[in-house]
Amino acid sequence: MPDGREGLSVKVLRSIADAKPEAWDACAGSDNPFISHAFLSALEDSGSATAKTGWLPQHLAIEDTQGGILAAAPLYLKSHSYGEYVFDWGWAEAYERAGGRYYPKLQSAVPFTPVTGCRLLVRPDIPGELKSELADALINAMVQLGQRLSVSSLHVTFPPEDEWARFGRHGFLQRVGQQFHWENRGYATFDDFLATLSSRKRKAIRKERESVAADGVVLRALTGRSISEAHWDAFHEGYCRTSDGKWGPTYLTRDFFSLLSERLGDRVLLVAAEYEGRPIAGALNLVGGRALYGRNWGCTREFRFLHFEACYYQAIEFAIARGLDRVEAGAQGPHKIQRGYLPCPTYSAHWIGDPGLRAAVARFLAQEQAAVQDEMTELAGYSPYRKGDAD
Repeated sequence: MPDGREGLSVKVLRSIADAKPEAWDACAGSDNPFISHAFLSALEDSGSATAKTGWLPQHLAIEDTQGGILAAAPLYLKSHSYGEYVFDWGWAEAYERAGGRYYPKLQSAVPFTPVTGCRLLVRPDIPGELKSELADALINAMVQLGQRLSVSSLHVTFPPEDEWARFGRHGFLQRVGQQFHWENRGYATFDDFLATLSSRKRKAIRKERESVAADGVVLRALTGRSISEAHWDAFHEGYCRTSDGKWGPTYLTRDFFSLLSERLGDRVLLVAAEYEGRPIAGALNLVGGRALYGRNWGCTREFRFLHFEACYYQAIEFAIARGLDRVEAGAQGPHKIQRGYLPCPTYSAHWIGDPGLRAAVARFLAQEQAAVQDEMTELAGYSPYRKGDAD
């Protein structure tokens, strides 16, 4: 605990339901929907992120003497490494080959969500010095919980850069990855964005969009109450088919989407695609204070370029219309570059108890970080923007 801050205590929450929504959200803020009580509770209440699925909630809360939450952190005890998007399978395999036990481990993250967001949630109305102490106290509490539970490791995935640096000061190993984001440079229309691209890339995007329209596919951007249960039925069917066929097992239950819509309302954007009056595909996004976050895609019928239209171009149009700063299109991706999404760094931090495993991982990360930086520099050279327009 912060020195000299008597009366504060750390509590482990076995469910996000153990925190009052308004108390949790007072720490999480309103900018990023994924760390909200509504999103996390939808995951747990729907059966998507539970002990049964390998995500046992161990959320931390620092409380004052009246039981008010001053700071919090999403945290899970995990029995596998699925649904994280920062891969440590090699570490687990090497450790277990050497006779170690890698699982369970602790994970500070939003399940199934490769979106950068705060992991050290401290009420913004707290004075700066105490705010910093509370952030440090959360990190110390994570490590102490990990030691008490005898876990091999503690992983913090997709924190912002300033939190990543703070974890580093606490001795966590630091890892860098990359995603591809689109930035809104004050565009008034989609054509304004296209005008900043090279002629060849501009023509290619127009051809892709025209192809989808020529095939007779109709797309609608739906939010809030305009998304019906029938829309979610169709989306979930496509999500299951797409995930099982290409990306691995499905993580999100059908109930999750209904709860998400109910609890987040207009912050949910579903780009629904129809052909001959029937739903065939959809792209799920969440609307943040400054960004649009692309999350899940599903389809039951393939059309050329439909994925790019529904997931990337419709997202850009929505962001421009809403005046949002950027679109974060999730994991995967160099194919996004030619569509205006450029490489951006992502971060993770890792506490490892065994000195031998820690040393081996540290060597790997040093090599990996240099390779990631080289790749980002190389990929940036493929930018579709005219010289000067992406600066």
